[in-house]
Amino acid sequence: MKRKATKIMMLAAVLSTGAGLAVAQVQVDPNLPEYQPVAGVSGNLKSVGSDSMNNMMTLWAEGFLRFYPNVQIEIEGKGSGTAPPAMVAGTAHFGPMSREMRGRELDEFENRYGYPITPLPTSIDMLAVYVNKDNPIPGLTLQQVDAIFSKTRRGGHPDDITRWGQVGLTGAWANRPISIYGRNSASGTYGFFKENALFGGDYRDEVKEQPGSSSVVQGIASEINGIGYSGIGYMTADVRAVPLTADADGDPVPATAEFAYSGEYPLARYLYVYANYRPGGELDPLRREFVKYMFSRQGQLDVVRDGYYPVNAEVARRALQSVGITPDF
Repeated sequence: MKRKATKIMMLAAVLSTGAGLAVAQVQVDPNLPEYQPVAGVSGNLKSVGSDSMNNMMTLWAEGFLRFYPNVQIEIEGKGSGTAPPAMVAGTAHFGPMSREMRGRELDEFENRYGYPITPLPTSIDMLAVYVNKDNPIPGLTLQQVDAIFSKTRRGGHPDDITRWGQVGLTGAWANRPISIYGRNSASGTYGFFKENALFGGDYRDEVKEQPGSSSVVQGIASEINGIGYSGIGYMTADVRAVPLTADADGDPVPATAEFAYSGEYPLARYLYVYANYRPGGELDPLRREFVKYMFSRQGQLDVVRDGYYPVNAEVARRALQSVGITPDF
C-alpha cells in the first residue's frame, strides 16, 4: 500500500506545479491553448476500452467533430481490459483505460510492434465508494472497505463486515445487511479497486457485478442498504460518496477536487488513453489532431463537464511530447 500511496503523492506533485487550478472550484489551466483546426484531416477513428471513460470519449468526439464534421468516430466502451487486445490487433486507434496496462499486456504489444505502447494521462478520477443518499455513514477506513468487499481481508480487519452496525451505525441501521455492488473483471475500475482498496485481495462472492459504472450507481440508488464503487463522474443525487481514510488514525477525506489534487484522497487515479506511436516517428494527421484536442482548453473543459478533473499544462505538454507532438505552450 505504501508504494501506491507514494505514486499518488507523485501524481499530486505533478498536478500542483503551475496548475492554475482553484481548490473549491475546478478550473482548466489557463496555460492550455485553445484548439485550432488544421487542413487535411479526414478518415475514421475507433476507440475501444474503458466504460468509465465512455462519456468523456464521447464528449471529445463531439467537440472534435465540430471542427471536422466529415470524420467518423466509433466508440466502444466495454471495459479497460478490452483495450490492450484491440491495440495489439490494430483494430482500435485509441485505447482508453481507467488503470495502467499490466506487464503481460505491455509485453504483448511490444512483442507485436517492437516498441512500447504510449500511455497518455488525460484526466484525474477519484474512485468513490457510494452508498444510498439516506445512509448516514460518516466515513470508512480502507481496512473497513476491504472487509466489506473482500473475502481475504488483506487490509488486516479482524472480521468480515456484513451489517451496517459493524461500521458504527445504530438504531434501525444496526442489523441491516450490507448489499454490495461492483464491476466485472473486464473493468479497469474493478482492477484498480482490487489492488488499492482490497490490498490485492479477492472480491466476495456476494458482490453483484454490474456491466457498467452507471448501473452500479443505479443499483445503490434503488437499494437503501447498497454500497458500491465507481468513478466520481457517475455520482448522482440519489447516492452519496463516503469520505475515506487510508487507516484508522486518519480523518476521513471527502471525494472532492481539493483532495484529488492534494493527494490526500486515497483512491485518486489517472485516466489514460493509450496510443500506438513509433518512437521518432509521427502520428497520422487524424490521430495527431485528436490528441491535441484532448489536451487543449476545450478538451479539458470536456473533462470537467463529465465530472472528472483536468490535467495541467505541464502534464499535457509531456503527454504531447511522448507521441512526437511539439507543444506550442
